[in-house]
Amino acid sequence: MEYIYAAMLLHKAGKKISEKNLLQVLTAAGINADAVRVKALMASLAEVNIDEAIKSAPTMMATPAAPAAAAPEAEAKPAKEEKKKKEEEKEKEEAALEGLGALFG
Repeated sequence: MEYIYAAMLLHKAGKKISEKNLLQVLTAAGINADAVRVKALMASLAEVNIDEAIKSAPTMMATPAAPAAAAPEAEAKPAKEEKKKKEEEKEKEEAALEGLGALFG
């Protein structure tokens, strides 16, 4: 997990996520970084939009309050379409993140 945290820290700081920067962050944290794992992480993150991944993470999502006087039938169709769209996006992200499992398994 420390490799992921290092990448997220670099992202949050607005720094480029590169092998060199990841190694520097891990070394500064007192972690003896494995270059193979760093390269694997870089390959896994190549197709991932980190901002979108953070927004779609279930623990980060805010639950909006439902309006009390809304017509349920009028909202049912758009809600289903939106839910389907979110599920498709989640599936795409999960496929992109599959390579991350190799780092920990």
